[in-house]
Amino acid sequence: MRDYGHDLRFGTFLTPGAAQPEQTVRLAQVSEQAGLDLVTFQDHPYQPAFLDTWTLLSFVAARTRRILLAPNVANLPLRPPAVLARAAASLDLLSGGRLELGLGAGAFWDAIEAMGTPRRTPAQSVRALEEAIRVIRELWDTSQRRGVRIDGEQYRVVGAKRGPAPAHHIPIVLGAYKPRMLRLVGTTADGWLPSLGYLPGREALAELNDIIDDSATAAGRDPSEIRRWLNVGVGELDPSALAELAVEYGISTFILGTDDPGTIAQFGKDVAPAVRELVETSRSSPIAAPLGSSDNKTSAAESELGVTPTPDDGTRLSPRMPWDESTRPTAPPAPVGLRYTPRGRAVSRHLVDVHDQLRAELRQIRDLMDRVNQGTLGIDAARSQLNRMTLRQNNWTLGAYCEAYCRVVTQHHTLEDEGIFAHLRSVDSGLAPVLDRLEDEHRVIHDVLEGVDRALARLAANPDDHTELSRAVDLLTDTLLSHFAYEERELLEPLARHGMYEGQL
Repeated sequence: MRDYGHDLRFGTFLTPGAAQPEQTVRLAQVSEQAGLDLVTFQDHPYQPAFLDTWTLLSFVAARTRRILLAPNVANLPLRPPAVLARAAASLDLLSGGRLELGLGAGAFWDAIEAMGTPRRTPAQSVRALEEAIRVIRELWDTSQRRGVRIDGEQYRVVGAKRGPAPAHHIPIVLGAYKPRMLRLVGTTADGWLPSLGYLPGREALAELNDIIDDSATAAGRDPSEIRRWLNVGVGELDPSALAELAVEYGISTFILGTDDPGTIAQFGKDVAPAVRELVETSRSSPIAAPLGSSDNKTSAAESELGVTPTPDDGTRLSPRMPWDESTRPTAPPAPVGLRYTPRGRAVSRHLVDVHDQLRAELRQIRDLMDRVNQGTLGIDAARSQLNRMTLRQNNWTLGAYCEAYCRVVTQHHTLEDEGIFAHLRSVDSGLAPVLDRLEDEHRVIHDVLEGVDRALARLAANPDDHTELSRAVDLLTDTLLSHFAYEERELLEPLARHGMYEGQL
């Protein structure tokens, strides 16, 4: 166990999309309303589809009251540290001490060079980050009268005046994965911020923590001074899995990457309290049951997987379903005492991530259709909103958007049928009934998608009548949510056990 004893915090990692800036700000407000502790934004100043992160943080600070704010993480090569120090202190003062500063050494160097900043080697990047931290902290320190003088390899500050001092001690948190960066975390930073999706598995956290802790100890620091953050995806919302990350790997700040308001609300109101309760129980009782035990309502297999299937709540919008759900076969039980590889668990998480993305896209379609049907949003306004969505082609209409979504679903099912399912059949004959049923449902869903296409064609001929399209989208919703839940329930464990052949993931 490696529990550093920090209070748990939960936050969001939002896309700073420029196409719908008001939506981005609203998601930050939803994060605060959900009781979350922190809202963060990625920082890619070379990306024209994104808002400038520092401007966005300042605007969000003015539109919220309590929630902490942080770049995740600030792009140091394009943000000179002396200027960044004053910007950070200013925002901290204006927000009442709500800023935490995530810093990164820089990536995507072609894009950085295109913005006018010379490329750095990995060693130069680490050195620049080390010097930048010193510059920033020196400028924040107003206890001394003399100006700041730092003659570094990457940054020179010659007599710069100090101040303003921030409203509170602003933690500096580094995004790091390689040994040199991790050693810098241990010797210098207040926190560490990796992304779980960039690691080969959660077990890697132990090895990376060792590097940080050893460096901290060698520098005369207590490793517990360094708060461990973690960016997680929507496939990692199982409270037991997050609690395990806290008590076994020392994670105390969980940042969820999502732009779905429903998922944000669930994270704040359901997941976070459950994780806090599990961790408190573990900390207060040295003989408490393991986090994956049945006492915590999570099977040992689910705890090992680190992800659980998304349940189907049984809600149906259509008067009929195209299949009988009671006739679905089930997969054979998993072998007792089985442990899964990091790659195997990543395969299971990937399936949930893909499904969650499709669920989020489906909710967007339904939201727009509901507003159009209720008369609160005209068809032209709906088209305008869809056209501004990130990753949407500029000339996409409502119909084209629906068609594109249907195409993505079809491609996902084709990949499963021709690749993943074929592999599972070859390694586990007991899965054949489940795989047969899933493939049958894929064909049914294809027919449902065709029904959406037909409804869209009729909508084009009669744009004032959305009845048929609404019915088609209702049926699509029912079939997809039912199918996704069934597929995850039956395949998450086999996928983790058997993985996929090379090249599928």
